[in-house]
Amino acid sequence: MILSDFIQMLGIDSTSGQEAGFGDFLAEKLKRDANRLEIFEVGDGTRNLFFSWGDPELVFCTHIDTVPPYIAASVDGDVIRGRGSCDAKGQIFAMYSACVELEKEGCDGFGLLLLSGEETGSWGAKAMRRLDDFKSKYPRARTVIVGEPTDNCMASAAKGTKSFGLTFRGEPCHSGYPGQGSSAVDHFVNFCNALRTVEFPEDSVLGQTSWNIGKLYSDNPQNILSGELKCRLYFRTTFESDAVVCGIMKNIAGEDARMRLGRDAVKFDGPAPWQKAMSVEAYGGDAPLEYMTLPGFETKPVAFGSDAPYLDMFENRILCGPGSIMTAHTDRESVSRADLETAVMQYRKMYYMLTKKQF
Repeated sequence: MILSDFIQMLGIDSTSGQEAGFGDFLAEKLKRDANRLEIFEVGDGTRNLFFSWGDPELVFCTHIDTVPPYIAASVDGDVIRGRGSCDAKGQIFAMYSACVELEKEGCDGFGLLLLSGEETGSWGAKAMRRLDDFKSKYPRARTVIVGEPTDNCMASAAKGTKSFGLTFRGEPCHSGYPGQGSSAVDHFVNFCNALRTVEFPEDSVLGQTSWNIGKLYSDNPQNILSGELKCRLYFRTTFESDAVVCGIMKNIAGEDARMRLGRDAVKFDGPAPWQKAMSVEAYGGDAPLEYMTLPGFETKPVAFGSDAPYLDMFENRILCGPGSIMTAHTDRESVSRADLETAVMQYRKMYYMLTKKQF
């Protein structure tokens, strides 16, 4: 491994929407070592890159973009910090290093697929999924190893994701006389309070279901009741709760709502005011999945999403990589050099096991 290459990668801002330049850098930097480079347009100005050595039967894969804000790289002894250090430029670096070492060992039959737009909806993975010519060109590519920060454990399973757009409508009025109208903010708060009372089924593999609110917006002055509030509701679902979540969100909004939430669910006598004021748009997501694991590797379930669910053109999917999800998406994001070295060794070992060659 040449650590200076990794620091150079971290020095380029590739936050979502800005990753095209980083993709160009990688195309130029890494093509010198690969037998072949193919570039695939995603459709939003970004590109996917596929480096290959021979006719791949195994593909390493991770993503180019990172979450904002950009954080410059720094080195503190054995620890490398900065945006993307573990999600997922550390994976790019470790996978690329493994590919270079495998070639030096006389191996071929592997590839490195780098995808755009993972953090904002896996747009690069979805674009690859639609490419029939990729599937027909590489029929031997049956296994993909997706790099995410799993502490170098193989993920045995991962939670699903479900995203919904919520709109709450109120009746604006002077805030000194709130009885003359209704507040969209109050309807939103009442919905959240009701949702907190829901006891989702606990999953023996993936544990508890969780949810959070994002993109919250209501543009009312402080002295006027809110006429409209919009937000995103994002669930992390389990095998036990995925269908439950979809059923709830389908039936709780509008004049035709057919259920209540939580403790009030058993005494439904028509929609509550907050339900009548609410509309829901389902944005989709992915289902919880089990992943391939190999003997001799530590395994654990994970609660985060990735490109892996959308890479169903591969028969086998493995999820594994250096770094901890606990620092990803934070200003403490980091990865250790030892973690990167372990990842390179493990990626090589996976190749040998999956191709039934001697390690």
